[in-house]
Amino acid sequence: MHIKSPSPAPSAPVVLISGAGAAGLTLAIDLARRGVAFRLIDKAAEPFPGSRGKGIQPRSQEVFEDLGVLDRMVAVGGRYPMLRTYAGDRVEDVAMMEERPVTPAEPYVTPLMLPQARTEAVLRERLAELGHHAEFACELLGFEQDGEGVTARLSAGGREETLRVAYLVGADGGRSFARHALDIGFPGETLPVRALVADLDLEGLSRDRWHRWNITRGDQLSLCPLGGTDLFQLQAGLVQPGEPDLSAPAIERLIAERTGRTDLTVHAVRWASGYGMNVRLADRYRVGRVFLAGDAAHVHPPTGGQGLNTSVQDAYNLGWKLAAVLAGAPESLLATYEAERRPVAAHVLGLARSLLQAARERGEMRRGRETHELDIGYFDSSLALDARGRSGTLAAGGRAPDAPCRGAAGQPLRLFNLLLGPQWTLLGYEVERASLGPARAGLAIHTVGVRGDIVDADGHIRTAYDLTPGDRVLIRPDGYVGAFVDGDGQTALEDYLAKVGLTGG
Repeated sequence: MHIKSPSPAPSAPVVLISGAGAAGLTLAIDLARRGVAFRLIDKAAEPFPGSRGKGIQPRSQEVFEDLGVLDRMVAVGGRYPMLRTYAGDRVEDVAMMEERPVTPAEPYVTPLMLPQARTEAVLRERLAELGHHAEFACELLGFEQDGEGVTARLSAGGREETLRVAYLVGADGGRSFARHALDIGFPGETLPVRALVADLDLEGLSRDRWHRWNITRGDQLSLCPLGGTDLFQLQAGLVQPGEPDLSAPAIERLIAERTGRTDLTVHAVRWASGYGMNVRLADRYRVGRVFLAGDAAHVHPPTGGQGLNTSVQDAYNLGWKLAAVLAGAPESLLATYEAERRPVAAHVLGLARSLLQAARERGEMRRGRETHELDIGYFDSSLALDARGRSGTLAAGGRAPDAPCRGAAGQPLRLFNLLLGPQWTLLGYEVERASLGPARAGLAIHTVGVRGDIVDADGHIRTAYDLTPGDRVLIRPDGYVGAFVDGDGQTALEDYLAKVGLTGG
């Protein structure tokens, strides 16, 4: 007779994540796969239903590949269509996305269109596979912290509870309760632009174009077919004060007035929101044991599709650091979160604002590499070590490139296959395995070369990483180069590994 063993009792959470949007879900998935106990809460009664942040940039696609969800996202999403601009009797079609070929180093070069609600649904599904879920209708009422942890007060179902955790992460949006409670400044400005965004069941337009009218005027309007759905996303400037009428008849009248077309029928409004555009950046991303991530730390205009992507990458940066410190790495590792991510947000805010200005003044919507986030790096970080004794085409702190290769057993691989998962990765180029130090938890060690476990027959790894025999490259869990050292730099490498909690033995 087979007797089923009882399931182990869940561990007490050591991290509380407030906010179950894209940033909170990404952080939860990363902590779950690292075995870190947490709770993920959101005061909203149910998940966000709209399309708002609909662009998944190439760098975020790499992140989602590592988290095990990219193929699912592509399956339920779609490509960006051509732009079609109407000006009187003139119609002009142009490509929105600059076409670039896939390269060995960059496997994803085109943004994916995926409504935000679907992105978050895929992430919740992945989180469930890892044995966790988001708790909706659960609100963070307050918190206090000391040198050992954070005591949070929660409310759900009419009951209050007190929860003690090691760390709290506020991923609770632009009106962040966590940020306000910490009294962190949120300087910036509200732009003189108000807009309406809505997801529509609309009849009368082709779905192979993103349709635009009045592109340089305050009454601009566009209708974009949402990839993976039968809906259109409406974006329209608001020129009248007050709250807009979000009913289907009112939106249909608005479309007719601005397009001159009476053959477009709005059957239903699935989701709609009027909003003002802000450009703001938190003064700090951390106070003690409480962190901010995503829109709680930075808010953007929608131009360029940067907001959700920057939020996801905040979480991807923070997750491995929290897990490492909880496992015994030096507390100082957590200081690199703000040091690395806040400058990125400042850059992205400037980019989004410049793209908004170009759209308003010239109707310009074409997007290229500058929005793909593949060139973002942490070159000035304390976690960037270059001890090669020479300059290279790829610097420490830069994004780790992909590279086709094969295993010693003969099967084809991508370098990204080796990087999948929560571990650090050490590559030794044309070196003996024994020279790379002992095996240790949390570090995958590979030798590349004729006698290595990875064969670089076409030289893609050598070229992408600018390697010479004896070089070592240490790749962080979030897919950035932590360290380059040459054959004389093993001591420097060991010191680095100790700094991030990877001790031998």
